[in-house]
Amino acid sequence: MGRSLTQKILEAHVPQGRAAPAGELELQIDHALVHDGRAVLVFQQLEAMGVERARTELAVCYVDHLALPSAYGAPETARFLRAAAARFGLWFSAPGNGICHQVHAERFASPGRTLLGADSHACTAGGVGLLALAGSPLEVTRALAGRPHRLRAPRVLGVRLIGALPPWGGGKDVGLELLRRLGVRGGRGRVLEFFGPGVESLSLPARLTMANLAAELGAASALFPSDERTRAFLRAQGRDADWRALAADDDASFDERLELDLGRVEPMVALPHRPDRVVPLREVSGTRVHQVCIGSCTNGWAGDLARAAALLAGRKVQPDLALIVVPGSRRAHATLAASGALEALVGAGARLLDSYCGPCIGAAEAPAPDSVSLRSHSRNLPGRSGTADARVYLAGPEAC
Repeated sequence: MGRSLTQKILEAHVPQGRAAPAGELELQIDHALVHDGRAVLVFQQLEAMGVERARTELAVCYVDHLALPSAYGAPETARFLRAAAARFGLWFSAPGNGICHQVHAERFASPGRTLLGADSHACTAGGVGLLALAGSPLEVTRALAGRPHRLRAPRVLGVRLIGALPPWGGGKDVGLELLRRLGVRGGRGRVLEFFGPGVESLSLPARLTMANLAAELGAASALFPSDERTRAFLRAQGRDADWRALAADDDASFDERLELDLGRVEPMVALPHRPDRVVPLREVSGTRVHQVCIGSCTNGWAGDLARAAALLAGRKVQPDLALIVVPGSRRAHATLAASGALEALVGAGARLLDSYCGPCIGAAEAPAPDSVSLRSHSRNLPGRSGTADARVYLAGPEAC
């Protein structure tokens, strides 16, 4: 039997001759990712360990959680992180540059590599064809110190995609459909590996959104093949040299399999207060909504926001509804401005925020008490929005 793409990447990154307990792997990490919510602890641990420079192939420190200068301690934290990143040899992404998962996919993610990120949504980068894992600050510190990352050998759930999404269908709808089928524990101990003829119909933003939502399934990671679509995406970022073709063997063996017909996926929505309480959007038609947030690391791509802009062009949002738009990166913001989509959003009455995590983590634009907020984010747990009794629904930008 052939090998899955997950197996190929794992085998290429397990150091030879190193002993590990049965059922565990020691994985060499190529990329490390930290953000301002956890980076201070990581840098303190590196100093305590006596590490002079980061020993991964690439490492980046992002400021995207406390990105607004008005946030308590934000300017001082950003200044410290910039100095610490220079001290230990990490790239530094300044406030306003964008949300770590989107910027990493744009600027750094390379097919076939491994990534360990100190954030639960580090798996997003799997949309570009690298094996991306989430880890604790201590685990990321160990990787930066050049030590292998120890993990229990994951099972590989092969998700065979057929068909193509219908008009106005998106990666968020596919991710929500998987949550409906599998639940928030359905991915535990597994890597979701997408394959099949339907993959080539999916844009990179759709793939990255689907990979992002694997975190809500409890999965270790999600992985897409690296194909011509991946190549076009990297070329658009000026990184054509980083591309290489990667895919599972035609006769690959998976520990588990399921099949999903993209053509049968309809607009979906997750009800409060769990991302797996998923129903077709038509079942909640007529629900009164007080706030809409479009963006975040799940759907902050220029293409996502442009699709919302196309629906809003020439229209105005209701006076009693707040529409918040958060581009996932400075590059997405610039692309929207150049295309005219930004003008359509602002003209419709949207409030444009800086490219950072704000509303998604309850650090900005908290909804009013006992109100309904419809968001293109990844989580709707009680209180995450910043308001304990708000009712948060999740859907794609088209539905929002």
